[in-house]
Amino acid sequence: MTKKAIFEIQSYIGAIEQNASLYDEKNFDERMDAIDFIGFHIIDQLENLLQNTAQPDELISLRSRAEKVKHKLEEIDTNLFQKLRANIRTGRYKGKEFKNLVNEYVDFNINKHQEEIGYDNLDIFINGLSSLPIIPEQTKDLEPEMVYYQKTPARIVLELVEKCHFTKDDVFFDLGSGLGQVAILVNLLAGIIVKGVEFEPAFCDYAKACAADLNVADVTFINIDARKADYAEGTIFFMFTPFKGGIVQEVLAVLRKESLQRKIKIITYGPCTPEVASQNWLHFASPKNDSIYKLSVFTSL
Repeated sequence: MTKKAIFEIQSYIGAIEQNASLYDEKNFDERMDAIDFIGFHIIDQLENLLQNTAQPDELISLRSRAEKVKHKLEEIDTNLFQKLRANIRTGRYKGKEFKNLVNEYVDFNINKHQEEIGYDNLDIFINGLSSLPIIPEQTKDLEPEMVYYQKTPARIVLELVEKCHFTKDDVFFDLGSGLGQVAILVNLLAGIIVKGVEFEPAFCDYAKACAADLNVADVTFINIDARKADYAEGTIFFMFTPFKGGIVQEVLAVLRKESLQRKIKIITYGPCTPEVASQNWLHFASPKNDSIYKLSVFTSL
């Protein structure tokens, strides 16, 4: 069994080594799949075999070979992201140019429906545009109705920009902006003023550093409780369920007062959607959803 397994692993590694397309930086999707295959199939299988053999030399050599190929592929992406970040800093990629850039490297479909939160190569690509890989630890205790931070899937942000039809006068608020990805992406894709409201100071500082590193203008992160934020400039508000219950109701009461001054939109994703949908001062502007993990757009009456 071991000899057959070793032969298969040798064949897999050889095929990846000889696949020239993997070493073309444009083939990000294919390369990520190969990196995952090496890590979760080849190396894991070798580790299991090593635990059950008295003659490990050949397996150790194969593991080293697999790790070398994996590192070489990862190095291509490291260099790629350094180049892309430099170009973003110069303002080269904004609006359609940024979307075209993403589409050039990742095959994505914003209409792909998922019954629950899902992440894929698009998220890995977007994450790679940040030069700050170490995510900070949370420093403040959450209130019982506050929800632990979870990134919004990148395809949801692209879909949001498609559905919102932003104008140059719009000001977008991300409530519970976390590490800043939604805010930065919306600015790069739509070119509008964006403000992130975040309760956790370490996350807020991280988001500010990411925006500064990419030289993204018109993006501001505010470390404040969403119930106490100043929304006077806002026209569009996004919530990926940063809180629930009474806190949602308090925030919606604040936003309702803003809606008396001007028309606003509220966009939701996740479990907070039914609570927002129950508000009699909001109109459900998107098609009725059969899943909370679809974007819902509401406009004030």
